[in-house]
Amino acid sequence: MAHQYTAEIIWERGNQNFLDNRYSRKFLLKFDGGIEIVGSSSPLVVSLPFSEPQALDPEEAFVSAISSCHMLWFLSIAAKHGFVVDAYHDQAVGMMKPNEHKKYWVAEVMLQPKILFSGAKMPSAAELENLHDEAHEECFIANSVKTKITVKPQ
Repeated sequence: MAHQYTAEIIWERGNQNFLDNRYSRKFLLKFDGGIEIVGSSSPLVVSLPFSEPQALDPEEAFVSAISSCHMLWFLSIAAKHGFVVDAYHDQAVGMMKPNEHKKYWVAEVMLQPKILFSGAKMPSAAELENLHDEAHEECFIANSVKTKITVKPQ
């Protein structure tokens, strides 16, 4: 069974001069649940004032998609194995660098989850590693990209 996911991306030039490449990269993302998020190019890619530093940029969205997919699988797998997770906090980092053709790409994403467990059954270090390995294997996003994904539990 195929699943379909949608996102609506809206950008309008307004009265900005476009041909001089000095236009706002700010746009709106709309999702089927009704949430709207302001998006923009990263100020690391397109300088201010043409980027919106408070907005979600594509690189951040990519890193957050990998992190959140891993987390959701981790929680499901931990529950299946009888481990009670009280909190999961990841400070994921994406590293962008040029490839052999000098084209930039997000070459690596490092997940750094801090996980709090409670209850009588606590995972050993080996079991924790296995939970992360299984979550990584099941994550739809990780299975869709060539980016190296590293998990370093904190």
